[in-house]
Amino acid sequence: MTSVAVEAKHSGRSVLRAVWAFVKRHALAVYSLLFFVYLLLPIAIVIAFSFNHPSGKFNYVWQGFTLNNWRHWDAVPGIRSAIFLSLEIGVMASVIATALGTMIALALVRYGFRGRGTTNILVFLPLSTPEIVLGASLLTLFLNLTFVTFGFQTILIAHVMFCISFAVVTVKARLVGFDRHLEEAAMDLGANEWTTFRKVTLPLIAPAILASLLLCFAISIDDFVVTYFNAGNRVTFPLFVWGASRIGTPPQVNVIGTAIFVVALVLMLANVLIQWRREEAAA
Repeated sequence: MTSVAVEAKHSGRSVLRAVWAFVKRHALAVYSLLFFVYLLLPIAIVIAFSFNHPSGKFNYVWQGFTLNNWRHWDAVPGIRSAIFLSLEIGVMASVIATALGTMIALALVRYGFRGRGTTNILVFLPLSTPEIVLGASLLTLFLNLTFVTFGFQTILIAHVMFCISFAVVTVKARLVGFDRHLEEAAMDLGANEWTTFRKVTLPLIAPAILASLLLCFAISIDDFVVTYFNAGNRVTFPLFVWGASRIGTPPQVNVIGTAIFVVALVLMLANVLIQWRREEAAA
């Protein structure tokens, strides 16, 4: 073996030792990095293929870069109405579920009443029940209610039903660590119950309410199983994607998915920034 080959072999071993030593010293950091790569890789592929120019119906192989998918995001028939229906259902369901969930969380944390333990269990049931069971159960319920027409109202009722549990859990977690002395101080200074809630309680639990609102919206706009059982002839965006995937996957689907992801990311960062500025101002 020549001296050059020996030096190359030793150099390769040195590099491997250095890499292994780095991995041992930063095992947790490396694991976290690999985890986030694994988690975000599908999202990165969705974003990349929103700029793809496929030669056929299926958007599975990279053919070339184009911005036409974004310029003509509604070129596929039915996609505009599907995304608008999903947004409408998502906004209404998240607002209603967050309002009801906040009141339920306040009742469970602040007051003792008969059936409180049972109510806690019932709140957690939709979280632990498979979606196909929820969808089939709601379908059976609506079929036995002759005055209910399948479509917008059944989708909205179903989404509010399973979003309430997430709202209750999110707001309740904030209320458990809430300092009641702040409310007592406000009432000692002459504020009544409504003024105390509006000026003291509500601002302090507002981040939890906002987080609940965003969580419910994300769950609602993403739901497929429960919606499939109770949509009737209405088509939400997840149902549209499912139908489109059977005959082809247009790149506009990736465009809408990327847009939803970017909006959710911006709202999340804005929420974090607002909370950080509040903490800075309080300090």
